[in-house]
Amino acid sequence: MLDQVPRFDTARAPQRQHLGWLIRLLSIPVLWKHGNRLTRHGMEGVKAPYFLLCNHNAFMDFMVASRAIWPARANFVVAIDGFLHREWLLRYIGCICTRKFTTDLPLIRSMLRAAKNGDVVALYPEARYSLCGTTAVIPPSVGKLAKKMKIPVVVLLCHGHHINSPFWNLTDRGVRGTEAELTCILRPEELESLTVDEINERIRAAMVYDDYAWQKERGIRVTYPRRAEGLHKVLYQCCRCGTEYHMRSQGTRLYCEKCGTGWEMTELGQLQAVSGPTRFSHIPDWYEWERLNVRREVEEGRYHFTCQTHVDALPRDRFIPIGKARLTHDMTGFTLETEREGTVHIPAASQYSCHIEYEYLGKYGDCIDLNTPTDTLYIYPEDCDFSVTKMALATEELYDFTHRKRAGK
Repeated sequence: MLDQVPRFDTARAPQRQHLGWLIRLLSIPVLWKHGNRLTRHGMEGVKAPYFLLCNHNAFMDFMVASRAIWPARANFVVAIDGFLHREWLLRYIGCICTRKFTTDLPLIRSMLRAAKNGDVVALYPEARYSLCGTTAVIPPSVGKLAKKMKIPVVVLLCHGHHINSPFWNLTDRGVRGTEAELTCILRPEELESLTVDEINERIRAAMVYDDYAWQKERGIRVTYPRRAEGLHKVLYQCCRCGTEYHMRSQGTRLYCEKCGTGWEMTELGQLQAVSGPTRFSHIPDWYEWERLNVRREVEEGRYHFTCQTHVDALPRDRFIPIGKARLTHDMTGFTLETEREGTVHIPAASQYSCHIEYEYLGKYGDCIDLNTPTDTLYIYPEDCDFSVTKMALATEELYDFTHRKRAGK
């Protein structure tokens, strides 16, 4: 069936941005509402074209970027689901489509063409919203691309967007005092003299952030009465009893159904145990503890998950239901066995991370989306205990483990 469906034309040359003035105009009320402050560092003499790398926590990131680069035009790299039902519009405003976490040669050609046009080339290298307001994986290919482009590398680091609208509960909390920093971290002459590894080190160092630490340091209070709802999607394992998949959240509280332990999320974004000691007051620390537990499973060779799922495909800008399938995620990577389209296998060594969604489009619940060069598959586990957050962590740990093992480390 999918063989007969037209694919998205990723080889089509990107258009130069139109309506940049309108995008900027529509962004002004949102930035004013949140009291956004932009500071510039080392930007003297830097004009388009340049390679703009942005951290990613909320849709407001794009609005800050439109302000930061004004009056230059930009081509933003956008995932295919951003083109749903509006491909013509996204192309018209200069967006370049890609499928996340794949090797995409047409994307590289499009980015090089945009730079040749004299425009800003904007990329969100984390390729997804941060799950807990800290830096996600930045692939080494970013450094290779920067060296190839031979234009200044600029980082736009936003602070407070996760606090205002976290990925696990996108409600706007009305946070004021958000900040952004626009910094030129590499000039063309440095790109020429530095190795790709050195360029990547510079990029990763410039993109370190922690929104919960930022909130605490600034003393920014969130009074939203449901501020903890959805947090169990990220903190899926109880740090008191170790049980997975039985965490829940309601109002300002996070709790474990298994052992009954509860935590209160304060207005400053910290966690406090309702009774007994607080093991993790800082949300990212709990998340990294979960990562360590997944890493242990991987290193001991016992990581394994399998379940029945529902699958939708997105070959272009419309969803096509595929139906039932069995998903297996284990030491070899992802294997999806569908009834109508055969088997898709993505080796662990080929995928450094993956994209997940919580309650995606209000359809079937949480999902993981897997990408091939021609398809994006939205996979919804059914009738089982699971966490797409754990699958995302396992994908990253399996990739690292596989490559360390190949290198004899």
